[in-house]
Amino acid sequence: MITDLIFQLIDLMVLIVREMGYLGIFIGMAIESSFFPFPSEAILLPAGVLVAKHEMNFFIVLILGILGSLCGALINFFLALYIGRNGIDFLISKYGKVVFLTKEKLKSSDRYFEKHGDVTTFVGRLIPVVRQLISIPAGFSRMNLAKFIAFTSFGAGIWVAILIILGMIFQNNISFIEENMMILSIIMLLSAAIIYVGYLLTKRKKRS
Repeated sequence: MITDLIFQLIDLMVLIVREMGYLGIFIGMAIESSFFPFPSEAILLPAGVLVAKHEMNFFIVLILGILGSLCGALINFFLALYIGRNGIDFLISKYGKVVFLTKEKLKSSDRYFEKHGDVTTFVGRLIPVVRQLISIPAGFSRMNLAKFIAFTSFGAGIWVAILIILGMIFQNNISFIEENMMILSIIMLLSAAIIYVGYLLTKRKKRS
C-alpha cells in the first residue's frame, strides 16, 4: 500500500517537474541526489528529446542537471556532517521505509567509501544506489568540501550528459532506453571500474 502511494507520488512529481522546464530539471536532479528515490532518467531522457527538437539548450540542461545533483548531494553531505552517524541512523529507522533506504544500504556505501577513499564521490556517481548515498559517508569523514564539490560535479556531469545524449539519439524510442536501463547501469559500472583503476595507477606513478 505504502509502496503504491510512493510510486504514484513519483509519477506526479515527474509530471510536475517536466511541466516546470529548466527549473524542473534542477529540482528533479536535486531530489534524485538526495534520499528520495527519484529516477533521473525520467527527467533527462525527455530533456534530451527536447534538446534534439531545439526546444531546450543542451548546455543549459547539462549545467542545471549538474547543479541539481550537486545540491542534493550537498544536502546529504551536510546532514551527515552536522547530525552525525547516530542522527542519520535515527532518521533511517524512522523514515527509511518511505524512501526505500535501509541501514544495510548505508553501511554498504560506508564500506565502499572507507575502502576506496575520496575518489568514490566521483566514481560513485556512476553506480546505481551508491549514487544517492555516497555523499553521506563523505560527510561522516569530513571530506574536504572543495574536493567533494569537484568530484561530485564531474561524476554527475558524466551521468547527466549520457542521459541527455541518449534522449537525443533515441528520441522516438525512449521506452527502449527505459526498458534497458539495466544494461546502461552495467556499462556505467564497468566505466566506473576502469576510471578507478586508472586513478589508482596514476596515484601509484606519482608516489614512485
